[in-house]
Amino acid sequence: MILYPAIDLKGGQCVRLLRGEMSEATVFSDDPAGQARRFVTAGCRYLHVVDLDGAFAGKPMNRAAVEAIVATAGVPVQLGGGIRDRATIEGWLERGVRRVILGTAALSDPALVKWACRAHPGRIVIGIDARGGRVAVEGWAKASERQALDLACDFEDAGAAAIIYTDIERDGALRGVNVEATAALARALSTEVIASGGVASLDDLRALKAHERDGIGGVVCGRALYDGRLDLARALALLEAKPC
Repeated sequence: MILYPAIDLKGGQCVRLLRGEMSEATVFSDDPAGQARRFVTAGCRYLHVVDLDGAFAGKPMNRAAVEAIVATAGVPVQLGGGIRDRATIEGWLERGVRRVILGTAALSDPALVKWACRAHPGRIVIGIDARGGRVAVEGWAKASERQALDLACDFEDAGAAAIIYTDIERDGALRGVNVEATAALARALSTEVIASGGVASLDDLRALKAHERDGIGGVVCGRALYDGRLDLARALALLEAKPC
């Protein structure tokens, strides 16, 4: 199981939000590329980067910071936030981003997502962010009536590399990951699921690891890594161990 350390970008800085609220941003670093190097030096083999400003604006807003991370990381980077058309998808892939994450587009433009999966096999991830099981889009600012599972099923045959499932109410809140909902989604799909939102301790990672055979292939960790609640070396050792 892969641990994806989160680098969320706002105004060129590395921040963490509380439940997706831009007004509740805590700045952890003004050097995102440096933070990326620290994660890689510690043993991380993939990075999860989100352009928060881009998610609200609908277009890339932290391009320089993303490019600096990609140039210096030395490991694959998956990127989300403000990626809603072919030109932006292809532009980031050409600039060295390994996988792009399509979230809002999965709801607003499913044809784009399916085209991207066909055109760039293994390089498209679908981001499904939910409150109370219902999908939220545009930087989590707008709620929809679609259930997360229904939306995920729409792309079962699209060929996405993975689906990132985020419980917004837990994101950045250190309340514990929603293992039950994530595992249920993974069991219902053939596409790999990456858990996100609420990871606060090694116990959360153990609970997710127990469902690795259900199809949970990774977990995004943010605030708990930055404030030291989660020991990165121990977390990597736990997740990378062979499942029992």
